[in-house]
Amino acid sequence: MGKRDGKVTREEALANARMIVDACDLPVSADLEKGFGDGPDAAAEMRASLAPASRVARTLGDTGSDPKSAFDMTIGIHERALDKLRRDINPALFKATVDQLAAARRIVVFGIGPSAAVAGYFAFQLNRFGIAAASLGETGQSLADGLHRLRRGDLLVMLAYTRPTPELEALLDRADQLGLGKILLSDSLGVALASRIDLSLPVERGRADRISMHTVTLGLIEALLVGVAARRPDKTMKSLMSLDSLRAKLAGCGRRRSRARQSPSAAD
Repeated sequence: MGKRDGKVTREEALANARMIVDACDLPVSADLEKGFGDGPDAAAEMRASLAPASRVARTLGDTGSDPKSAFDMTIGIHERALDKLRRDINPALFKATVDQLAAARRIVVFGIGPSAAVAGYFAFQLNRFGIAAASLGETGQSLADGLHRLRRGDLLVMLAYTRPTPELEALLDRADQLGLGKILLSDSLGVALASRIDLSLPVERGRADRISMHTVTLGLIEALLVGVAARRPDKTMKSLMSLDSLRAKLAGCGRRRSRARQSPSAAD
């Protein structure tokens, strides 16, 4: 930027960081000068500028009030992120992840906030494919019960972004106690947590200073599901055929009850 240390404004620092993030495929950290202030209020203001409401406001500032602009911008973000995902996840990393998932005794998927729904979806589909799975999405002390339910032999899949939360730290500590395998899906934590995880899959959630988007995470999860099904096709099809049979029985019961309600009674 051509400026002396301490002479860069907050807006310039954030703009420069965004430029670097957009220009490379590596995690980026930035020295934000104590939040560009001398007290906790400045740091709090800096955090607030990166909070969900602020990020949504900036996204709306980009799109304006035109729905087509919102559509085009969002699809463009997803397209660029999916292209980056294809570059970042090499065949060897993808195969190693699929192999661990397919061999797991039970898979526990962790995600909090909006990622809790994504974690639940992944666990739901794994169960359909015949792989025992559960999700962890609680926060604070409510997570303690979920940590207590973890067992030796479980495989953890963690959806974690931006920074290590107390919940993620507690989960990693518990996993270390039990000797669990750990797979991380993250936009920025792979390097920081490299010594504590087995596999790290980089996945973006859109621009860091704009609204979070989960399409690419879902795309990666569904690619992993297809990979797992291809890795164990007989077991997957047996599980799905059992599900189909149960659904057919329930549908038959529903039709019989419907006919019984429609038929005239003997008293009539």
